[in-house]
Amino acid sequence: MLNGVSSSGKTTLAKEIVKHLPDYFHFSVDDFDLVIEQMEDRQNNRLIPVVTEYFYHRTVAVFADKGINLVLDHVIHDEITRADFAESLAGYPLLRVGVHCPPEELARRERERGDRRIGQALEQLAFVHKEEVYDVEVPVSPGMELWQWVKRK
Repeated sequence: MLNGVSSSGKTTLAKEIVKHLPDYFHFSVDDFDLVIEQMEDRQNNRLIPVVTEYFYHRTVAVFADKGINLVLDHVIHDEITRADFAESLAGYPLLRVGVHCPPEELARRERERGDRRIGQALEQLAFVHKEEVYDVEVPVSPGMELWQWVKRK
């Protein structure tokens, strides 16, 4: 499970990891959010009254129950998400990976991508890595090619 703020490099890292682990599949909370978004009628305020992460965590468990190996791309952004993740996946084998990126690099990435709310990553930094215990920590730096980190490990 890759945990880090928005724009920290989780998706790039996950995609690189699955290239080297052919029995694993990348599963992002962002991709899952698209499923929920397609179901909802946001113009008429007809929304699913449950947070996306609730469904995402339980779907991860369903895949695990069937022996499907996943590289999770997630943002544990608040206490509710943290507690639900822990409860939903208690007892499942999980390697926790913290993906860290310097604030100035996060801000640069948000500006360059143009599809992110400016300041979101910095806001998430206040919670995302608090109280998390990781098996592995990935320090992302400007100009770092994540495939180099994967190959080293």
